[in-house]
Amino acid sequence: MKALYATDLSEASQAAVRTQPCLECLDRIGVREIHLVTVISSDMHYGMPGVDYRKTKKRLLSRQESIFSEAGFDVETHIVRGTPHRRINGVAEAVHADLIIVGSRGQSPLRDRVIGGTARNVARTAVRPLLLQRISKVNGDYEVARKHLFRDVMFATDFSENADRAFEQFSVLRNATQRATLLHVLPRNERRETDMEDARADAIDRLEGHAATLEAWGIEVETIVREGEPVTDILEVESAVSPTLTLIGSRGRSRLRRLLLGGTSERIVGRANGNVLLVPPQRR
Repeated sequence: MKALYATDLSEASQAAVRTQPCLECLDRIGVREIHLVTVISSDMHYGMPGVDYRKTKKRLLSRQESIFSEAGFDVETHIVRGTPHRRINGVAEAVHADLIIVGSRGQSPLRDRVIGGTARNVARTAVRPLLLQRISKVNGDYEVARKHLFRDVMFATDFSENADRAFEQFSVLRNATQRATLLHVLPRNERRETDMEDARADAIDRLEGHAATLEAWGIEVETIVREGEPVTDILEVESAVSPTLTLIGSRGRSRLRRLLLGGTSERIVGRANGNVLLVPPQRR
């Protein structure tokens, strides 16, 4: 299994790379090959007086490469130039990566409305499963918010085709996952009480079907059905359960929606406290 690890070579990304439990989790899901990618902005020119960006980045990249190598991974490094999210996705496709990993440093109210940052842009355009690794700053030092990436997984589903595709990721995560929370939020509307009860019963049945699959793999499972507003309720459950990973599917995006955030998955990516694994639709 191949993973593309995007790094900006900052202190935050250094902290993420050297976190041993995270490396162990990648090994447990079968990652054997790491493609370490850093992007030089198009605004930076190699000929600028007194500056050799490629040489500097190569030196910093070699430090991260050695950490992965010492952990037992085969590593290939890529220093590319251009728009970060386009180049990250381009390299991922070129090397046939099974997973893209990007660090994400916190939230901002503005970023729930307008694109802001490489992590969000990759989330909008990724055609491979994308792990957004949440990094926080504690007492002046950066660290991964939840180190055991796949140990406790919350799977939020609307029972769509793409949500079912996201659930299939458990077959990859199963050796690293101990507990799973399966969540469905019934949108609040004006349906009659009997209709809502039928919808709740159907949702419970569907979640129990998923639970049976996971329990057969030795994973402890809890199912939750709530009525409310999907984003609000998903985030409330995430806060209460504190999973190490939230697993969700993303739907197709129009050209307009690449400019403004609007979908449930995009808002979860921006506001979740922990790591998020975003699974894109299958390419037609």
